[in-house]
Amino acid sequence: MREVTFLEAIRLAMWEEMERDPNVFLIGEDIGRMGGAFGVTSGFFEHFGADRVIDAPISETAIIAVAVGAAAAGKRGVAEMQFIDFISYGFDQVVNVAGTWLYRSGGKTPIPIVVRGPSGGYVGGSLYHSQQFEAWFFHTPGVKVVQPAFPDDAYGLMKAAIRDNNPVVFYEHKYLYRRIKGPIPDASEDYIVRLGEARIRRYGSDITVVTYGAMVHFALEAAQRLEKEGISLEVIDLRTIKPLDMETILESVCKTSKVLIVYEAPKTGGVGAEISARITEQAFEWLDAPIVRVAAKD
Repeated sequence: MREVTFLEAIRLAMWEEMERDPNVFLIGEDIGRMGGAFGVTSGFFEHFGADRVIDAPISETAIIAVAVGAAAAGKRGVAEMQFIDFISYGFDQVVNVAGTWLYRSGGKTPIPIVVRGPSGGYVGGSLYHSQQFEAWFFHTPGVKVVQPAFPDDAYGLMKAAIRDNNPVVFYEHKYLYRRIKGPIPDASEDYIVRLGEARIRRYGSDITVVTYGAMVHFALEAAQRLEKEGISLEVIDLRTIKPLDMETILESVCKTSKVLIVYEAPKTGGVGAEISARITEQAFEWLDAPIVRVAAKD
């Protein structure tokens, strides 16, 4: 086992996948000689070379489009958004091109790309460097969405995302980059966290808390405080937002009969709304109180 930060876990996952598979390449702004705005790709350019670590111009559209085109030709591109907020400039490439290509090709041409980048607030990034809008892609057919909360999951999920034959949008909450440390398996273990599987971070009996990303840590802190008042929270870390692991959620709901959904994105139309709807549809008789969402203001 290796003790690493959240950022280092992501870095090691990409490094090891590039060593394992020569078709994996990186593309993004300043990811080469500079090593990325947060240092995630530091040393990659020197080790893997300019053909596999590509410094792109400031065009998110071009960055994602190159990754998509290369994927159609058999490569596996990892496209970095310097801040995930700016994925909006590449929205068409993710939603209308990458997400639909397999369908439009009659199932013949998968698009195995990962679009990754730092997301979320709490670091003084102001408007254009602090957003969470995973619901955009949660609503998009053909695209998977991931947001880990701990180093081991960041490591295992990044490896799984790179190997997946579908486009994956990978949110990395920047607040966690150097604040959270934890053990990850050695490279020889080929550790993978399968997409679509949630994890119960804390078992409880009174209230089910469903959350993901940095909000997992806030939820765990709240659970610790409430325990002193005799209130027991069960905290579910989604890890993968799409596909949703409804089985884990519903099992917990049937045990506690109360649900709190916590997410950093704006409340209306968020991931929490869909989870709430599905619980209502599939486990309404188990609820003892209305489902509550805690989220950002609209």
